[in-house]
Amino acid sequence: MTLANATIIFALLILLAIVAMLFLGSRFKRNKTLSPLTGLALALIVAGIFFGDNRMLGFSLLGAGIILAVSDIMIKARNNRNAEKDRQQAAFGKR
Repeated sequence: MTLANATIIFALLILLAIVAMLFLGSRFKRNKTLSPLTGLALALIVAGIFFGDNRMLGFSLLGAGIILAVSDIMIKARNNRNAEKDRQQAAFGKR
């Protein structure tokens, strides 16, 4: 893969991300910020795509980004479950 091809692919991914954010942003009015872990995962995934010519480096960065993204999803799911549990206890009284 030449640098020109990598640049075109990178530009298309950025364009796709912008379109997705605009589409999803219009559906959800709540402000959601990226956590630092999510930002780092996204940066590693983009760097893995960008450094795809060197397979060892590219796949390592992609793998690390995916692991961080999955761990962030698990942390947020646990926090949401605990928050929902607290809301239910507050609404129905502690038992």
